[in-house]
Amino acid sequence: MLNKTLTVNQLNCYVKSLIENDIHLRIVSVTGEISNFKNHFASGHWYFTLKDSDASIRCVMFRASAVRVRFSPKDGMAVTLRGRVSLYEKDGQYQFYAEEMHDIGEGDLALAFKQTKEKLEAEGLFNTQSKRPLVKYPRRIAVVTSDTGAAVRDIINIIDKRFPACEVLLCPVNVQGEYAVPSIVSVLDRVYALQDIDTVIIGRGGGSAEDLQAFNSEILARKIYESPFPVISAVGHETDFTICDFVADVRASTPSHAAELATPDTTNLLNEIIDIKRLIKNRLNLKYELSAATLKALVSGSALSSPQDIFDKRQLLLDGLTDKMLNHINNKISAAEVSAQRQMARIDSLSPLKTMSRGFSVALSEGKTLTSAYETAVGDRLNIRFKDGEITCEVIDAPERK
Repeated sequence: MLNKTLTVNQLNCYVKSLIENDIHLRIVSVTGEISNFKNHFASGHWYFTLKDSDASIRCVMFRASAVRVRFSPKDGMAVTLRGRVSLYEKDGQYQFYAEEMHDIGEGDLALAFKQTKEKLEAEGLFNTQSKRPLVKYPRRIAVVTSDTGAAVRDIINIIDKRFPACEVLLCPVNVQGEYAVPSIVSVLDRVYALQDIDTVIIGRGGGSAEDLQAFNSEILARKIYESPFPVISAVGHETDFTICDFVADVRASTPSHAAELATPDTTNLLNEIIDIKRLIKNRLNLKYELSAATLKALVSGSALSSPQDIFDKRQLLLDGLTDKMLNHINNKISAAEVSAQRQMARIDSLSPLKTMSRGFSVALSEGKTLTSAYETAVGDRLNIRFKDGEITCEVIDAPERK
């Protein structure tokens, strides 16, 4: 049969027969982790991938077998399947047809994801207080993704449409496979060395959980945390969550959504400018109307129609203030004169001359006033001061000093 030329269908059918006739593949038990689980509700069939850290295989479980499973399968769950291996001739891919499914707990990849997440969260890499706001009007955005996927085209098109003034710096990297993490980390180091980057978008389009595995790397998460610029994580579809989503400043549900978050919409900006211009015009018109009304009131008032009246009123006010000030000054002077007279009368009453006018005199010895007869001695020359003059005399008799 193989010596003649075959159609694709004939070749696939032949390979299928080889697989199905292999006794070792008719009843097989295989253990792995569920990924990309889909419940086809219309038919009741289940479609998913069974994987381990090194490989994966497509699986189908038809409704007749699925209804006997006593738990709800989900991504990340570790299970043991029992069934057969065959080939789906339409697309030429071999797959596992599961007839039994047994839950054995959490899968290795799901457990690794959980442990990495808990570790980085405990270290504070997911702390919301350390998240930086995005630049409102970015001038340059670095896009770290594959240069061949649909994601990069969507990002560039949306940024160009929303905010064409922004420059896009495309940084191609591997987004899956063993070289993905080193590739992304290396490019991020070069981006961080630049000075004129406002935002970094890192991510890729949709894919299986295995395809997104690079974005669960602890090494990559720490590199994103070191970024001097705000980072948007845009990995996969809206339902996909990776470690990068938690450590980035902003998570976007898709790459297209990341482009929308990173840039303002020019149309909205133009509308805002129009609204501001309208507001300014309205306020200027209102100010003009108020100023015109004030000017009209001034022109029609007495200030301009009878300026002499204003002068006369001001003159009367000034005369009144002058009279009030003079009266206040005169009152102050009169009060000061009365007080001075009282003080002079008091001083005069205490003057020794006033006492001497009543017949008293003052004896002085060498300019010193004597207050006692015992301060004199026979032969002393004294000056006697009266109210109207002074005489000099000599002591001829004095009491003995005590």
